[in-house]
Amino acid sequence: MAAAAAAATDAGSDPSAALAAAAAATSTCAHCQREIPSSNIDLHSAHCARNLQKCVHCGEMVARKLMDEHYNESHAPVNCTLCKEIVTREIWDLHKSEQCPQRIVACEYCEFELPAVELHEHQDVCGNRTEFCQTCKKYVRLREWIGHEIQCHANANANANASAQTSSARIIPEREVRPPPPVRPPRPMHGAQHKRLLFTIAVTGIAVMIGSILFQREESF
Repeated sequence: MAAAAAAATDAGSDPSAALAAAAAATSTCAHCQREIPSSNIDLHSAHCARNLQKCVHCGEMVARKLMDEHYNESHAPVNCTLCKEIVTREIWDLHKSEQCPQRIVACEYCEFELPAVELHEHQDVCGNRTEFCQTCKKYVRLREWIGHEIQCHANANANANASAQTSSARIIPEREVRPPPPVRPPRPMHGAQHKRLLFTIAVTGIAVMIGSILFQREESF
C-alpha cells in the first residue's frame, strides 16, 4: 500500500496515473490474511468475518455453515469396520491399504484371500508345497520357485547354446551310397537242355493218363 502511495506521489498531478496507482493498491484482510484491493477491503472484511471461518486443523477458510461438514469429511476420526480401531482421517487411506490387520490380502503362492493377520502363518504352510519342474524334472518348493525358475532356465539356455555350437562345429561325413548290383540276364537254354525238358513233360503227361485209366477201371469193378 505504501508503494502504491509512493507511485501516486510520483505520478504528480496526472489523473490517469493516480487512478492506475489506486487500482493497484491492495490491503491484507485481518480475518483471512488474503490480499484484497484497497477499494474493496472494507466490504470484504465485513463479509469475511460474518460468513467465513478458519479451520483450526488445516487453516483453510470455510463457510461457517459448512464447517461441520468440512470437519467430518476432512478431519473427523474414522471407525474402521474391520478392526474396530478409531483412526485419524489423515492416515485413513494408509490404514485401509497397509495397516489394518483385518484387511483382505491374497496369498502370493495360491492367491487365496484371507485377513492380513493370518497371512504369515498361511504362507509358511503354503510356501512349503512343491510343484514339479518340467525343465529339470525335480520337485521344488513354491517359496523357492521364482529363484529356481530363473536359475534353471538360465542353465537350460546355456546348455542349449553350447550344444548348438558343438553341433555346428562338428562335421558329419556323408554316408557312401553304393549302386545296386547289376542284374544278370537269364542264360539261354542249349539244345540238349531243351530236349530234356520236353521229354520230362511228355513222361509226366503219360503217367497222368495211365493213372487216370487205372483209377477209372477200379471204379467200374
